[in-house]
Amino acid sequence: MAGRTRPLRIAPVPAAGRTGEIRDLLDQSAAGTGPDANIFATFVRAPGLFRRWLPFGGKLLNGKLPARDRELLILRTGWNCQAEYEWAQHARIALRCGVAAEEVARVASGPDDGSWSDFDATLLRAADELHEISTLSDATWSALSARYTTEQLIEVPMLVGHYHLVAMTLNTLGVELDEGLTGFPA
Repeated sequence: MAGRTRPLRIAPVPAAGRTGEIRDLLDQSAAGTGPDANIFATFVRAPGLFRRWLPFGGKLLNGKLPARDRELLILRTGWNCQAEYEWAQHARIALRCGVAAEEVARVASGPDDGSWSDFDATLLRAADELHEISTLSDATWSALSARYTTEQLIEVPMLVGHYHLVAMTLNTLGVELDEGLTGFPA
């Protein structure tokens, strides 16, 4: 599944246009990418939404799930939604969270690639099920329940759902990859 080129529909706020409220909001955004990331400089054009969205997204990035697990869920969601920007940003974050470069690329193969551990395959399957049927099968729920606390179990669909929202927005607005980011694997 190759990434689709989407037209730029809403451009990021240029550096020279970042005054007052926009600058203040962007200064709060840095989740490892900084205020110049196209996602933030574009989404901030809706300052009221941005102000409310940022803390929720930040909470999920620092939630109860192990960072590696979180990034596998986000990468698979980015792949499922064909959100190349989401993929590119989180591929970089995943590497810092202990996901090997080979594993990042293999996320595209999905949970049935026999190279995954049982639990990693469960995570990818959870992202697929939430994407495809908006719930988790009993088997996937049982596998997650064997390892995760109640808080973590609640966080899984919230995380995947949140990154669906982000993917839809990125894709619709045509947010371009930041310099230095690599898109989907070949």
